[in-house]
Amino acid sequence: MGLSVIIPSRTELFLNRTIQDVLEKATGEIEVLPVLDGYEPDELVKDPRVKYIRLEASQSMQKRQGINEGVRIASFDHVMSLDAHCMMAKGFDEELEKVHQPNWVQVPRRNRLDAAKWSIQPQKDTRPPIDYEYIMFRPLLTYGQGLHGFRWDDRTLARWNIPIDDILTMQGSCWFMTKEWFNKMGFMHVEGYTGWGQEAEEISFTTWKNGGEVKVNKNTWYAHLHKGLTWGRMYHMNRRENKQSYDYSYKFWIYDNKDFFIRLINKFSPLPNWPLDWVERLYGK
Repeated sequence: MGLSVIIPSRTELFLNRTIQDVLEKATGEIEVLPVLDGYEPDELVKDPRVKYIRLEASQSMQKRQGINEGVRIASFDHVMSLDAHCMMAKGFDEELEKVHQPNWVQVPRRNRLDAAKWSIQPQKDTRPPIDYEYIMFRPLLTYGQGLHGFRWDDRTLARWNIPIDDILTMQGSCWFMTKEWFNKMGFMHVEGYTGWGQEAEEISFTTWKNGGEVKVNKNTWYAHLHKGLTWGRMYHMNRRENKQSYDYSYKFWIYDNKDFFIRLINKFSPLPNWPLDWVERLYGK
């Protein structure tokens, strides 16, 4: 057993804090593989369990390339991708490992991070943590809008007492699987998807399509930073490539894999704001 945690990064403010948090919270064997996408931080974390991956500077985003390289050199059978602004629960690694199945992808429960205090952000309203996401319907009616996930609070509350449960999709800021499943599925395609965008949809849908299962594990959690106006975007997007990724993903899943997509949506129906005649509206009569 053991876990290789890959952390894609491009001018991230909280990379070092995230690395240190992973090292502190893991209770099993761990290695951390930060990916430096064309930049060099002011300070590196000096720990034998940390192995930096450096990509040459490029105008293109190279998140997928960095994850692929991390998986390639990973020392352990289990791999995780984690955004560079996240806090973990104590023992997150062993909690995921002990229940994992070879054809699963797991996502821990997602909380909100207060980066300044490095703690879970207290809720000012009634929103629960994020366990489930659904695909928003309205953007699908316009070609090239991609597949956009959104938190599914009603499902989170209704299925609160199910500790490990099926999910349609995820945010993509944290996922856990075996290295073997990653390689078997050929995840993190750059051709078509470009170097950034739609990672969650690629992983989730490909897994369901090939007989695997995508799970939320509520026995552990991570806290993810919503950057917003306070912190700004760190891994800056290339809008042209981002649109290419959306266009490719839309065509591939909505049209090239139409029958599968219909089955997958029906498996999790009813989805919020999806009309009963969604197939006719999306594909025409």
